[in-house]
Amino acid sequence: MKFPDEPDSLCTLSIIEPIVQEVFELDCKNKLEEDFLDNLEIEDKETKVFHVARISKKNFTVGQKVLLQHSKLKFFPGKLRSRWLGPHVITKIFANGAVEIQSLKMNNTFKVNDHQLKEYRKGFQTEPVEIMDLEDPIL
Repeated sequence: MKFPDEPDSLCTLSIIEPIVQEVFELDCKNKLEEDFLDNLEIEDKETKVFHVARISKKNFTVGQKVLLQHSKLKFFPGKLRSRWLGPHVITKIFANGAVEIQSLKMNNTFKVNDHQLKEYRKGFQTEPVEIMDLEDPIL
C-alpha cells in the first residue's frame, strides 16, 4: 500500500466516512443487544413471578389419605387409565418436603416428594334416579 504524499489527503471524506458509518452501526447494534437482553431479563423475572404465584401449596397432615402419582406411566397408557395410585395414609412428614406414606392394600411404607401427592376425596354418593318412559306423541 502506498502512503499519500500530503497528510491532508488522509482526511478526505471518502476515507473517513465509511469508518464513521461502521463505528456508528456497531454502536447501534450494541445498544440494541443491550436493550434486548434487558427486556429478556425483565420478562424472565415476570414469568417466574407469574408461575410461582400459581403453584398450589399443599398442606398435608399425619393420618390424611392421599393419592400417589403413577410416575411410570407409558407414553400412551390409554384414555381411561388413572394417573394416581392409592389411597395411601401419611405416617410422617419431614421438613424438607418429603412425606412417608403407607399403602392401605400392601402395608408398604416409603418416602415420596409432596409434589407427587394429592388429597384423596371419596366418590359422590348418588341418589336413585327416577326413570320415565317416553311415549310417542299422538297426532
